[in-house]
Amino acid sequence: MKLKIIHSLLLAASIGALSGGTMAADYKQNPFTLAYAGAITENVKGKVNIRTVTYKLNGIDISANVYTPANYDSNKKYPTVVVAHPNGGVKEQVAGLYAQRLAEQGYITIAADAAYQGASGGQPRNVDKPAYRIEDIHGMADFIGQYAGVDTARLGLLGICGGGGYSLAAAQTDKRFKAIATVSMFNSGRVRRNGYVDSQRDTIQARLQQASNARAQEAAGTAVLYSGDANLSDAQIAKLPFDLYRQGYEYYWKTHAHPNSTFKYTTSSLLDLMRFDATHQIELIDKPLLMIAGSKADSLYMTDEAFAKATGTQDKELFKIDGATHIETYWVPKYVNQAVEKLTQFYGKSL
Repeated sequence: MKLKIIHSLLLAASIGALSGGTMAADYKQNPFTLAYAGAITENVKGKVNIRTVTYKLNGIDISANVYTPANYDSNKKYPTVVVAHPNGGVKEQVAGLYAQRLAEQGYITIAADAAYQGASGGQPRNVDKPAYRIEDIHGMADFIGQYAGVDTARLGLLGICGGGGYSLAAAQTDKRFKAIATVSMFNSGRVRRNGYVDSQRDTIQARLQQASNARAQEAAGTAVLYSGDANLSDAQIAKLPFDLYRQGYEYYWKTHAHPNSTFKYTTSSLLDLMRFDATHQIELIDKPLLMIAGSKADSLYMTDEAFAKATGTQDKELFKIDGATHIETYWVPKYVNQAVEKLTQFYGKSL
């Protein structure tokens, strides 16, 4: 009972602290280049701390941040959460925000840049293959499982946006994860294949041909082709057809911009992306599952579909944040607070 009271007080304090401001941190002014509101600016004894780490995964250097809770003692054991970032995102943005907020609730957390992306190694840059992103999640579990103070019997997984889809795939077979949660889950394979809100089904074969040509060009040693990269004006952004696109450009290019974050990915990656689906064999997940999404998110259809297909666990919950869009769950204080409160309850019960 005492632990639950302390937990509640910490949660209330962190919610109160965040609700006062909505401005993102300027990564240029942050020694850890964090780009979210309330980001750690220095490691203070007795408070949540951040440690930058690098480790090898299949020969590639992976760049990650590990957050430890207040009064962290390496001789004690703590529940731990692996956090997977969105497509195009990096660990210093929303993944870092949720990792820090969970650390405030007493968890050790890790957020890593995907291989070939962000500050992690790998050539060519911005390869975005599902197998690699799933392996990134396994790799975070490998590394954090050896970290002082981590209780591997209480290891959780949190995936955000594209990281949510890849987390569902990783958790199907990686039984080290005892509880799985997603925020604004994005099924990268379905969207790359069918288009957002299934709006490009009539061009699937043409886009597969483009991806095949791009792969052939890479094999020939000529320039690497990229998709998803654009420099849009404010007027062009305003005309985009979906909230996710409009608000995504605002988030990634303006309010929470980070130099390591980009929308682009190698066109040849589509050969792998377009045959992937985050819900394929999702029934293999037999652990507690929490899926969080905004009630006004135009990406909600992907969470709804995945939740319905997750028949391997009876301990599952779909939590909709009233009024929130997809991107607003990344940074708007009142929505982040609701998500963190729900995640804290979920992990507190399941870990």
